[in-house]
Amino acid sequence: MHTIPSIQNLANFSNNQLEVDMLRLDLVHPIVSGNKWYKLKHHLLAAKAQNATLLASFGGPYSNHIVALAHAAKQNGFKSLGYIRANKGEPLTPTIQQAIHDGMTIQYLGRSSFQERKKHILQTSSPPHHTYFIEEGGYGALGTKGITELFSSLPLTQYDYILCAVGTGTMMAGLINGAQMHQKIVGIPVLKNEGSIASEIRALLIDPSKEFTLLHQFHQGGYAKTTPAQIDWMNQFWNLTQIPTDIVYTGKLIYAFHQLLQSNYFIKDTKILMVHSGGLQGNQSLAKDVLIYPINSHSKMC
Repeated sequence: MHTIPSIQNLANFSNNQLEVDMLRLDLVHPIVSGNKWYKLKHHLLAAKAQNATLLASFGGPYSNHIVALAHAAKQNGFKSLGYIRANKGEPLTPTIQQAIHDGMTIQYLGRSSFQERKKHILQTSSPPHHTYFIEEGGYGALGTKGITELFSSLPLTQYDYILCAVGTGTMMAGLINGAQMHQKIVGIPVLKNEGSIASEIRALLIDPSKEFTLLHQFHQGGYAKTTPAQIDWMNQFWNLTQIPTDIVYTGKLIYAFHQLLQSNYFIKDTKILMVHSGGLQGNQSLAKDVLIYPINSHSKMC
């Protein structure tokens, strides 16, 4: 899980006016995939410093974060507990099966009551001294710190634009913290009507006055929702690059990028980096013939 990720040139989208690359965080680890390792890194260190033995967190039945946490906990000598946005008795998703396989204890909080019960657990429970809570999606300053450290190991400051999908906003905040003033950090929120995301990102910034851009029109109907046009572009992108994307995050990112290219959004003679944030768990909710690549595929290092 300590592999430095690669940067892959997207030759099909580059020309004499734009150079387009993709940061392949998805290749760091097949289970602790993409930004999950970087967002969990400092939480694991903090948990060890506190002599914690149990890591607890929250997520949905196809959560990249939950499956990554279960595996990372196992590999680092922790027990794990996942509070899941689902009802007890529902069929186990492949994600939850993998988490259980890696030793995670599952507790279901229901769907409609999830946020209320999650808030209650975080605010009123008195966990044992050896329990360490991690917010949903790894949100928080420690998760942001791991993302920012990418700038010290990779030549990311050469890019004029850095684009990423936005869920909790933790990764985007980390990118903004590490970016230089000339760089434009552009986020594609995957949730519909996400009015609070800008303030949630700004709360994690070292310099809250730093500028960033959120483009809210590419959510495809809301979290975990998709459209035939997005699916079609994910398949086309695979044919062009052999890079797998998911319906929840990176698939929306590349579809947004495609539309931005068509509308001449980017200034000429600039370098663009798209961040593949990893995590393909959402694809497992699709029928097997929807995508032309395996729904749990992890392509080889390019």
